[in-house]
Amino acid sequence: MTSRFDNVRRPNGFMREDAMFGKDLFADESNFDLRYVSDYERITEIVKALRVLGMRVVLTSGSFDIIHEGHSMYLEAARKFGDFLIVGLDSDEKIRQRKGPNRPAVPEMERLRMVTHQRGVGLVTLKQVDHPRWSLIEAVRPDVLVATADTYDADEIADLEAKFCERVEVLERMATVSTSARLRRIQLGLSDRGDGPRGGDDGVHGGNDGHGETSGPGD
Repeated sequence: MTSRFDNVRRPNGFMREDAMFGKDLFADESNFDLRYVSDYERITEIVKALRVLGMRVVLTSGSFDIIHEGHSMYLEAARKFGDFLIVGLDSDEKIRQRKGPNRPAVPEMERLRMVTHQRGVGLVTLKQVDHPRWSLIEAVRPDVLVATADTYDADEIADLEAKFCERVEVLERMATVSTSARLRRIQLGLSDRGDGPRGGDDGVHGGNDGHGETSGPGD
């Protein structure tokens, strides 16, 4: 079967690699070994090849710790802004610095694999602690950068649109309970219905984890 990539010249020496790029990167299977790309320079080359085909590239990021319905809904919504979705996941160390030594609940390689199983995700990578700010955005230069409302302020959005992307799309939170809240419920022996051992409620609603920390789509 002929791939849509077979007759395309790859930018800067980007080769067919036995048609894996043309077939497996768009297959229904997760194909993790192909979809996980740690090298940002490699990601830049893949994006260039996608643009040769006239494809619009979407980028979003998050922790995606304990995949839940909100994550799936968010990724599905992000994918609709273009033809190919790239997802940056915070590394374990990056999450520990932000949320403490007991997070993430799921290690980075498993989180990466779980995200590649989500429908519409084309490529995943890690965001490391030592990466410069916005380095993944600069590497991808997406047509659309998708984020939640508290990710960037108005000045940052204007700066991003001027330097690295065509536009920034802001999505509402889609999880009824954050990962942080869900973990706290588990620790307290409560269910998501609030009917724990004594029918109690931990007072956590929406996307706030009960300590003033509003979790993002991938938290």
